[in-house]
Amino acid sequence: MTIAYIGHGYVGLVTAAVFADLGNTVWVVGRSEDKIEKLKRGKLLFYEPGLAELVQRNIGAGRLHFTVNYKEAIVPSSVIFICVGTPSSTSGEADLTSVYKAAESIAKHLVGYKVIVTKSTVPPGTGRKVAEIIEKNKPEGSSFAIASAPEFLREGTAISDTLHPDRVIIGTTSDRARKILLELHKPINGKSVLCNVETAELIKYASNALLSTKISFANAMAFLSENVGADVEDVLEGVGMDKRIGRSFLYPGVGYGGSCFPKDVKALIAIAQLHDYDFSLLKAVDEVNQQAARHFVRKIVGHFGKKLRGKTIAMLGLAFKPNTDDMREAPSIYIAGDLIRRGARVVAYDPVAMENAKRMLPKEVLYARDAYAAADGADAVAVVTEWNEFIQLDLVRLAKGMNDLVLFDGRNIYDPQRVKALGFMYYGIGRM
Repeated sequence: MTIAYIGHGYVGLVTAAVFADLGNTVWVVGRSEDKIEKLKRGKLLFYEPGLAELVQRNIGAGRLHFTVNYKEAIVPSSVIFICVGTPSSTSGEADLTSVYKAAESIAKHLVGYKVIVTKSTVPPGTGRKVAEIIEKNKPEGSSFAIASAPEFLREGTAISDTLHPDRVIIGTTSDRARKILLELHKPINGKSVLCNVETAELIKYASNALLSTKISFANAMAFLSENVGADVEDVLEGVGMDKRIGRSFLYPGVGYGGSCFPKDVKALIAIAQLHDYDFSLLKAVDEVNQQAARHFVRKIVGHFGKKLRGKTIAMLGLAFKPNTDDMREAPSIYIAGDLIRRGARVVAYDPVAMENAKRMLPKEVLYARDAYAAADGADAVAVVTEWNEFIQLDLVRLAKGMNDLVLFDGRNIYDPQRVKALGFMYYGIGRM
């Protein structure tokens, strides 16, 4: 089958590369000539494990094509996926400008029958608006069906998540479109969930909001655990053993970030408001998430007090999660900024995100070649992202270069007793 993807971000490029690898002819449409030329050469615009090899292999096989020309991609394609960004507006609502522009551009080049699928995260009702735009702008004699097929990939495991999803959501009221999309997804082993467009649109928001709720609940329990003398890791381990609950996403830390959870929680609050429902639960989830980063900084301030000014903090991890260079809504942005404002010196290291971080962190932040170099001369180490290489650090070697042995574990990746036995003063999240 020949298919097209409008947009080459995480969702568009990963999904395009996977479906090309499954034997389809795939077109990817972008807006920037420079970026498209880089992609044609197999040069990625972001880091995702295994993606560069997948893209290069399918370019070489002649299955994966990149263009800025909508006509070149739309005319031969049976299915067209809209995979553009839907960032938060100042009100928290999803900004759908790019979605609607893509719909208008697609419409102008329709020939014959096409299935147009929104894969971007969009509020319920967006599909109807997309249909109106296409109907208004399409050439006479062409026809189409609208569908929604939200993605559930995670940065860092995006290829595996695309190939082996828990479910494939197909939202459409067109029998013809449903059959085409089921055929396209046959090689994907996730269970198909068939529904209307509005249901599919809301499923994505509901999923991300519930996962965000679990993270904020874990952080709230960590705050309480510190006050009552409990160890939150043991608390959540006990809770997670209940099969109705599970341990997944019940991990405290410095808060969630990235391109999905923060904006989708805010967007669902705004959607509810538009439909006369005060989603107070999600407002609390958002507030607790903001508290998490502030809580971590308070631990550092609580240890040093007024002596924080002039102290060097080695910050390990900048990306919002491991195995990605994504800095969007990363907790490190707030943490580094607040420490700098309080007069601390911040030396940072991240395995892949430092170039992106330099565009988002205060200019005063310094960068090191590795974790040991970051800790050399530091008065404390603050772990912000749980990269595997940090979990496996030689803490004895780390300690040798430090001025003072203080470790702030923002992801609870270390055993407190082991760290203390090495002479460190240890601060975890909700741990004794």
